[in-house]
Amino acid sequence: MTIAFNHPLNPDVEIPHYAPQGNECALFEHAWTRQLPILLKGPTGCGKTRFVQHMAARLGLPLSTVSCHDDLTAADLTGRYLLKGGETVWMDGPLTTAVRDGGICYLDEIVEARKDVTVVLHPLTDDRRILPLERTGEVLEAGPGFMVVVSYNPGYQNLMKALKPSTRQRFVSIEFDFLPREQEIATVSLESGLAEGKVAPLVELARRLRALKGQDLEEGVSTRLLIYCASLIDAGLPTIDAVRAAIIEPLTDEPDVKAALAEVARATIG
Repeated sequence: MTIAFNHPLNPDVEIPHYAPQGNECALFEHAWTRQLPILLKGPTGCGKTRFVQHMAARLGLPLSTVSCHDDLTAADLTGRYLLKGGETVWMDGPLTTAVRDGGICYLDEIVEARKDVTVVLHPLTDDRRILPLERTGEVLEAGPGFMVVVSYNPGYQNLMKALKPSTRQRFVSIEFDFLPREQEIATVSLESGLAEGKVAPLVELARRLRALKGQDLEEGVSTRLLIYCASLIDAGLPTIDAVRAAIIEPLTDEPDVKAALAEVARATIG
């Protein structure tokens, strides 16, 4: 469930709920005003995507979100010629559309994309703010309404998938982490509908399991998984079943680790 609020200046626009961790909203607005690109970094499921959705709605900007993966190419972003009605027609990709029409192009988990994707971003993330389209011979200039935002999870970086310094230094960077305990309880309760008193043990469990990151677990429990778990409980599923399905199983496939996590869960939530 996505909780939304009306825009204070335009009641017809709904703003997705987002709980600020610091001054990131003001920083984003200042970067937007100065036409600066933004890099968001933080663990999986800590609210980076929701933050971008919130800020796009708050600023009244169109938002194109691209989930990066190994097979994503520069052409997927810029566009390609396609057969349509017996003719070859050029179709803009999401990045080109945002450059032409204005708005935010958000590349989620940028390190998962092929290297040619980051190369395409370079001339858009310096003072040139241009997008050369070799296939059409165009050189598009990004107007004041365009912004590029990328994100990645530093915990997943390795030698093969690391964000190069030449790319990192083209962005204003905002670091994210999981919310403080009371704030996370309130957010999970708001998003799931489950009472805060019942959410509190789930957040405590998440905090204990996050302490195991880098030992038995590759990643900690995301706020997203907590919302899934709380939503299942609110729908009537027994708590331990919801914890197993929405927290333990997504974290690991190792039987011994799952058994250990189940013990921690029983000791925490009863």
